[in-house]
Amino acid sequence: MTQPVLSVRNLKVEFVTRRGILRAIDDISFDIAPGEVLGVVGESGAGKSLTGTAIIGLIDPPGRIAGGEVLLQGSRIDNLPKEAMRRIRGKRIGMIFQDPLTSLNPLFRISEQLVETIQTHTDMNAQQARERAIGLLTEVGIPAPEKRIDGYPHEFSGGMRQRVVIALALAAEPELIIADEPTTALDVSVQAQIITLLKKLCRERGTAVMLVTHDMGVIAETADRVAVMYAGRIAEIGPVREVVQHARHPYAKGLMGAIPTLETAADRLTQIPGSMPRLTAIPKGCAFNPRCSEAFARCFVERPDPIPVGVSQVACWLYKYGKEAAA
Repeated sequence: MTQPVLSVRNLKVEFVTRRGILRAIDDISFDIAPGEVLGVVGESGAGKSLTGTAIIGLIDPPGRIAGGEVLLQGSRIDNLPKEAMRRIRGKRIGMIFQDPLTSLNPLFRISEQLVETIQTHTDMNAQQARERAIGLLTEVGIPAPEKRIDGYPHEFSGGMRQRVVIALALAAEPELIIADEPTTALDVSVQAQIITLLKKLCRERGTAVMLVTHDMGVIAETADRVAVMYAGRIAEIGPVREVVQHARHPYAKGLMGAIPTLETAADRLTQIPGSMPRLTAIPKGCAFNPRCSEAFARCFVERPDPIPVGVSQVACWLYKYGKEAAA
């Protein structure tokens, strides 16, 4: 089997506060293969973005990685010194954030930002880096890149700025891209263009992608596999078609049932009662038990680990003890 580009093993992230230690990411594991897009989905506060931040080593105090390992091409990176990790970011791991204006310096031309990034991570001279930058802008669909490259970020539309950010992420030909809500601020037609672009670039370059979003439509169109997160844990992970069409975890079922479809008419969409628990009030046992209509005694006292169910893994006691146990 091909070695995964990214392997996350039993990752735990904690925040030290006056109230004590709060665990925001609680023992999650997953792999991403070359050319694969793993979608990470869940409500706000589930830990999606924090997982990406932990992988690239940008968790600020009082946050800390409290356990587990992050491996890039088989080599551990979560315990590297800051300077060594800085060299990996941008070169081996590219990043695409939600708002391109936070990734682009408004005081510098696009050419300066791209050329600086390319020269930081390669041995190219200024002229070679500029030619490479123009090639990247062409690749991500910027029209007339020879002229547009010398523009400032405010001279580009939101969709075009996001394309520039993707070009920046690809500048050093990284092995992994972490895309955190890359289409949220864009209108639907531009979202579709960015999704198509990401898929095309990943397939052609063999780049692995961790796509963080709350939009199941984006996941269904883009991802090969999907991890559904809840309260800092992975509730279900599996092939995207399997999870979307045959979700097994009660929380994943609720998420999928809340998506309107053209095939079937429904008077009401599925509703999940309650809300995501605060870090200071995560219940004992399965964190979803206060909102789950299928919870039984064991769910309130013991936390389930992921259980293989077909081609997916589901963190739910129903699949170990059967639905008769909930009766």
